Amino acid sequence: MAGHSKWKNIQRRKNAQDAKRGKIFMKLAKDLYVAAKEGGGDPETNPALRLVMDKAKAANMPNENIERAIKKATGTLEGVNYEEIVYEGYGAGGVAVMVEILTDNKNRTAAEVRHAFSKHDGNMGETGCVSFMFDRKGLLVINRAGLELSEDDFMLEVIDSGAEEMETNEESFEVYTEPDQFKQVKEELIQKGYDISSSEITMVPQTLTKLDSEESRKVFKLIDALEDLDDVQEVYHNLDINEEEYEDYLS
Repeated sequence: MAGHSKWKNIQRRKNAQDAKRGKIFMKLAKDLYVAAKEGGGDPETNPALRLVMDKAKAANMPNENIERAIKKATGTLEGVNYEEIVYEGYGAGGVAVMVEILTDNKNRTAAEVRHAFSKHDGNMGETGCVSFMFDRKGLLVINRAGLELSEDDFMLEVIDSGAEEMETNEESFEVYTEPDQFKQVKEELIQKGYDISSSEITMVPQTLTKLDSEESRKVFKLIDALEDLDDVQEVYHNLDINEEEYEDYLS
């Protein structure tokens, strides 16, 4: 999962830039709407809503924006109906790409996603064409700063809590769980006093595809084009990211 971990670290830095344009808030509002629509507006009885609210607060989303999205979903405010869709396809070099969508206009969004694929040397495929290459996992990112335990001792605590794997980098530990164990592991680690900087259910590639610099840049452009679409919530891929190349591309 090392390639996935590296990409998520880069993506978090990019997300900070996106937030300045309001795109993160827009996507979080849609997530809040769907979670509240499906499970109710009370985060105490709706774990999915509680998870999205945590993400929204971590992104410094204003409380009134959070409350407005929930009220729309529960009928307190007039709103629109969103539909969840996953599009799949391939980028340059055969890189597998999955795109999670939340839209109130399926036809418009399908056309936008298809255009992004074709414009950047990719092609949108049929449902199921790449999803089998990914596993759904819970991901908890824990800050290393101030952690008194050794890495080995911390790993034992993580395993005891029910997690299945852990990765490390200079700033954090990344803990992976099965989706049905995600809530339990998160709550246990919080009770033990660990600083969880982010938590999410995500898609992790089983294998990574390594490309040369030119083809990698084509995939970078495709990912950016997809993420810039208002209805796109998440983009997953199995590109083996070269962090220096991507930082150079962003600059």
